[in-house]
Amino acid sequence: MNGNRSHAVSADDARDVHCDAPGIPTCDIAPERTRDLKYLSQPVVKKDAYALLAGKPLYTADIAPADALVMKIVHSPHAHARIRSIDTSRALKVPGVVAVFTYHDVPQTRFSLAGQSNPVASPYDRLILDPVVRYVGDEVALVVAENDRAAERACRLVRVDYEVLPAVLDFTQAVDNPVVVHDEDGYTVNAGWINNERKRNICAQGGSAFGDLDDAFEQAEVVIDRTYHTKANAQAMMETFRSFAYTDAYGRIVCVSSTQVPFHIRRMISTALEIPPSQVRVVKPRIGGGFGAKQSGCLEVFAAFAASRLGRPVKIIYSREETFTASNSRHEMQMHVRLGARRDGTIVAIDLETLSNTGAYGEHGPTTVGLSGHKSLPLYNRALATRFGFTVVYTNTMPAGAYRGYGATQGLFALESAVNELADELGMDPCDLRLRNLVREGEVMPQFDGQTLNSCSLDRCIRRAQEMIGWHEKGLVREVGQGRVRALGVALAMQGSCILNVDIGSVDLRLEEGGFYVLSIGATDMGTGCDTILAQFAAEVLECPVERIVTRGVDTDVSPYDTGSYASSTTYITGAATIKAARALREKMALTAAGRWGVDASDVCFDGERLFVPAPNGGAPLHETDLAAFANACVAGGEGDALTAHAAQGAEASPPPFMAGIAEVEVDRATGEVRVVDYVGVVDCGTVANSNLARVQAEGGIAQGIGMALTEDVQYSPAGRMRTRSFMTYRLPTRLDVPSIRVDFVPSYETTGPFGAKSIGEVVINTPAPAIASAVAHACGHQVRELPITAEKVLHGE
Repeated sequence: MNGNRSHAVSADDARDVHCDAPGIPTCDIAPERTRDLKYLSQPVVKKDAYALLAGKPLYTADIAPADALVMKIVHSPHAHARIRSIDTSRALKVPGVVAVFTYHDVPQTRFSLAGQSNPVASPYDRLILDPVVRYVGDEVALVVAENDRAAERACRLVRVDYEVLPAVLDFTQAVDNPVVVHDEDGYTVNAGWINNERKRNICAQGGSAFGDLDDAFEQAEVVIDRTYHTKANAQAMMETFRSFAYTDAYGRIVCVSSTQVPFHIRRMISTALEIPPSQVRVVKPRIGGGFGAKQSGCLEVFAAFAASRLGRPVKIIYSREETFTASNSRHEMQMHVRLGARRDGTIVAIDLETLSNTGAYGEHGPTTVGLSGHKSLPLYNRALATRFGFTVVYTNTMPAGAYRGYGATQGLFALESAVNELADELGMDPCDLRLRNLVREGEVMPQFDGQTLNSCSLDRCIRRAQEMIGWHEKGLVREVGQGRVRALGVALAMQGSCILNVDIGSVDLRLEEGGFYVLSIGATDMGTGCDTILAQFAAEVLECPVERIVTRGVDTDVSPYDTGSYASSTTYITGAATIKAARALREKMALTAAGRWGVDASDVCFDGERLFVPAPNGGAPLHETDLAAFANACVAGGEGDALTAHAAQGAEASPPPFMAGIAEVEVDRATGEVRVVDYVGVVDCGTVANSNLARVQAEGGIAQGIGMALTEDVQYSPAGRMRTRSFMTYRLPTRLDVPSIRVDFVPSYETTGPFGAKSIGEVVINTPAPAIASAVAHACGHQVRELPITAEKVLHGE
């Protein structure tokens, strides 16, 4: 495939031409595509792959101090209650118990656990410990002991007298409910645009509109008016929440945590403990998965508080049950869609109204909901008019947070299902209907922050997916015998590549003794491989093997600032910063060599292995040094400052990646059993940075989407107790439930992206649910509009 032009004269070129730039010229992040990429778009093995296979990586629990105290939490058994009193005397008598903290002991400053932006868009609606508990699982007391056994025994001996209050558990009944989830003092809102009305249980509300919607619907000859419902889902990462904290020799709080957002955790601890940010240090070791769950804070504040009070290291590790019941999940949403079209399939009007359940606390409620409209409606940007409205409500259920797709997943299930129902109503091929209405390059997208679409190969993604699945040969539905039928369904998806005007990525890059490079990043690798991909970007510019780039993980004291690993932003934002830093380092190397040799910097060339000044006549170089000798001389000569470069990149644009997904399902008409027998996904993520890792991302996201479509469902009892508290009751798809997922890429070239790249992390989860729902509808004759799609719904409808 065509790649990008090298921004340095190669060794071969230098023999024939005079270098006219100091090492590397100033140019855009996405350079001209005039040569093949050498290190990008290659199946480079993850830097930690072999260590992972050998079981060598160290996670948070592995590096906790041996003498760390153990913390366990007493969780509320009630969905809504006021604590009248707490008796900790019996718990404190347990041998090995060091302390039991209650709401009487903690600071009274409210804060948010949302790991996003600053100022935080979410309300400050929680305390470390609160006299009012708002869901089953809310924190009541912190027990600290010398060992697990003592802490667990003490938790059982804490006696709490509750005044049980009425609870609101149905999010469709939350607005203006007599039960007010948040009526406390100290509640603050940092962003007026969320239009918070907490006394009505409204965390946020708003919307956007483009065109004359009423007039557009007047022109429609067919109107689809449907309501869709997606349940909460658990992120179910392998490593549960875990953290430990201690005070260092200077009295600062050091928190080591499995988190996606180290710098935001620093802010949370600082705010909750009422101490300056300068007194907090956060270190991120290896993460055993997050999928967005660890974009919210969870237990870091508890560990930091106890360590600060006791002066000893304190660690806390959530059990799997606590991770299910006392952390965060995907937002449950209900979406009302009206879709207007002409008989020829031209979509003229779209109206989407989203109701989102943020649970007991606001966290990511105001921001997640926006993606349900702004990352779905632009797919059909040619509609004459679109409107998107949303309401986010509080309930007495576990707080919702980030989960891969971050609201776009829910919105795309609704909109793509409505488009599929429109195609069925019109008797049109659903792929042809989409090809007629797709957004195209060069269009301004009003529902996507008014951005212009620079890159899009979605039409080619659809055609490639059709080819891979055998769309035209198989037909939408066919009998396969014994009461079973196979059917096809399609869906499209888009996402973003960052949070516009919010995200920041920065890196430090330095040339070390011996001629290798250290890349210090603030971005968090949570198994996605960003440590490797960012090294590939640096290697592409520095023209060296990826192995020569050492990537250094996150420590807020020494790492450059990064808003965190979320919103699919690392490749796009931090990748761009890496390219800038690598180019700046090359310039410094050229300037340093030029000073030694008494020549202009523009005369110095670098080919990745040596710096040299070519002879005008093509003979032996006038000056030459290999990189190792050059680096050693710089260090020995005290010129190391010239060999360090820093660069940052803001979110000036957020180009959308795209995906087309086609599901083939087999339905047993007698039992309603649904089995996905084939799934193809074709992705436009711009330039593919790492073909191995991109494929794994796509395959993993599709598998998660299949689980959301068919099996995963967070359920509550009438009293608000979560029923799906373990993997025995919360059913993830097993290998038997997931077919051989087939993935391909149809790259576009994003002019604002690093070497033309866009994101891929989230878009890949968004097509399975609507594609499978459509395939099931073709097989059984009716559309299932509530996830998950169970056998009962297939047999009996909704």
